[in-house]
Amino acid sequence: MDGANALSAADQTLIDGVLDRQRRALAKSITLIESTRPDHQERAQQVLFSVLPHTGGAIRVGVSGSPGAGKSTFIEALGNYLIDAGCRLAVLAVDPSSSLSGGSILGDKTRMETLSQREEAFIRPSPSAGSLGGVAEKTREAMLLCEAAGFDVIIVETVGVGQSETTVAGMVDLFALLQLPNAGDDLQAIKKGIVEIADLVVINKADLNPTAANATRAQWKQALRLLRPALPGWTPTVLTISALKREGVAEFWDEVTKFRDILTANGALAEKRQRQAVDWMWQLIHFGLNQQFQRHQAVQALLPEITRQVAAGKMSPSAAAHALLRFLNCDPPISKEFLHA
Repeated sequence: MDGANALSAADQTLIDGVLDRQRRALAKSITLIESTRPDHQERAQQVLFSVLPHTGGAIRVGVSGSPGAGKSTFIEALGNYLIDAGCRLAVLAVDPSSSLSGGSILGDKTRMETLSQREEAFIRPSPSAGSLGGVAEKTREAMLLCEAAGFDVIIVETVGVGQSETTVAGMVDLFALLQLPNAGDDLQAIKKGIVEIADLVVINKADLNPTAANATRAQWKQALRLLRPALPGWTPTVLTISALKREGVAEFWDEVTKFRDILTANGALAEKRQRQAVDWMWQLIHFGLNQQFQRHQAVQALLPEITRQVAAGKMSPSAAAHALLRFLNCDPPISKEFLHA
């Protein structure tokens, strides 16, 4: 995008409001980028282009973990700690979506009651809407808008199921994985990929059973020790905390700042963000091609019949895919004889 298109007065008002740290303007801008309407998407790209020079200054932290690990309680405790220390905090909480209404189910804003009342905090619950990995499709753009609005720390909380851990790790500086005590045997069932991407492992609710929490911590430290560090200069650490009692929260943030200082000094953080930006571009390309394919009139006309042919075993999936993809290549259309060969 060259930015040559003239901005409308409404869009300029949104941009000015975001840069002026107006919460309403930020919320409306995120709503704009989440819209699927083509005209809204065009406006959203212009808004993002305009605020892009003001992004990149925040610490981006991803928080994930199995349901019940206490992610919201942990984020609330951490958020209050950071605000008390003089920071402004944005939380992008991605909820599971209702299969009926498409809206959020868990409602993180209601589960962070004290944090949501702080003027320095901005909490945006967004339905995942079926996105792979439990991360809302526009979470990355929302993160940029929050940075442009002057927030010092951005936390992305994910659903914590499926591929959410690897997805969120691809958009933040540091990825923290929350676990529960008495989960020693469960470590055997955790995918190696999740262990490899964790920059910090947090054993929450340690106050319930300190002995079990320490045992779980030892098992995680042993597992992480067997892996090659994903980032130069940083060895993942394991902490035990009690978010409910706000014990260990300060130690957690000390590790985050240590992580950022080490990786900034050796250039690894800048390289990580560059890789993430390129990966993000390709994800958007893949998504755009998929949307273009599904909207193609010829594809829409033939897809039901080809689907029936594949389901009946009369056409192989690869042949069907190749035939439909020809439309994106501007190849000659497939003939009716091909469908019934």
